[in-house]
Amino acid sequence: MTRPDPRKTAALSAALSGAVDLGAIKARADAARQRAAAPPPGAPAAPGAAPGGAPSQWVVDVTEATFQPVVERSLEIPVVVELTASWSPEAGQLSPVLERLAEAGGGAWLLARVDLDASPRIGQLFGVQSVPTVVAVAGGQPIDAFAGPLPEAEIAQWIDRLLDALRDRLPGIAAAEANRGAPAPEPEDPRLTAAETAFEEGDFAAAEAAYEAILSAEPGNAEAKAALAQVRFTARVESLDPAVVATADANPDDLEAQLAAADVQIVNQEVEQAFQRLVDTVRRVFGDDRDKVRNHLIALFELFPADDPAVAKARRNLASALY
Repeated sequence: MTRPDPRKTAALSAALSGAVDLGAIKARADAARQRAAAPPPGAPAAPGAAPGGAPSQWVVDVTEATFQPVVERSLEIPVVVELTASWSPEAGQLSPVLERLAEAGGGAWLLARVDLDASPRIGQLFGVQSVPTVVAVAGGQPIDAFAGPLPEAEIAQWIDRLLDALRDRLPGIAAAEANRGAPAPEPEDPRLTAAETAFEEGDFAAAEAAYEAILSAEPGNAEAKAALAQVRFTARVESLDPAVVATADANPDDLEAQLAAADVQIVNQEVEQAFQRLVDTVRRVFGDDRDKVRNHLIALFELFPADDPAVAKARRNLASALY
């Protein structure tokens, strides 16, 4: 097929408005969009959910049975319907071009491919006179079309014009374009995942061992270091009696009571009081006892951001107590 006369292409676009009546489909789509199960704006079809096993999440093979859900997608993003047939060499030229452009679009529009031999009624619905024919559908209605293969640059410009015209009306376009520019999320570290699972299940020993293994291999892993401090703290406080605070207040020389009381105060959100208790204890003890209290206090610091004001104040007080 030779390149179509632009006047005929324009005539095809105009004729579609009378040849296709998707009003009922659009009404059902409006109702479906209100259901909680409806996909969010710009969300791609679930991998593997595309009819016919399409090669990309932005390319779906459509049959008469699956045409309605695809049209419903046009309430969020434009759907470019490619009406094709296996016997047409021109269709064979056009399909790879549209697939590349759909993939590059990253979900700003959806390519819906229809084999007219298998689904002739869709072709009749659009009043198709030649193969291949491409129809843009938005808001449940056909809005533009062309027939025959065109140069890739020209098709890309046609799609860009569609997106520009519809961006303010179809929220999925802007959402997809924003996501396309976002950096891909980093894959989860399976070691951290295993450690977190053990922690959530209450297996503190396994969680501690997992985080220690990570830090042994990567001493600078800040996430593992912070998590290890949390695991150790949680394991300690689980068995503490809240009454230990009163015990520590009544027995200032009871070193273990002071350490336990500080932990309980952290749990009770009495952070500054907990820090000050241990700073005061550092001032009263010496040698190994002083090192023990200092190390316990530093471990509590690791439960908080480094720039936490309470931590900064306690660090200054600790330095003063030590020197």
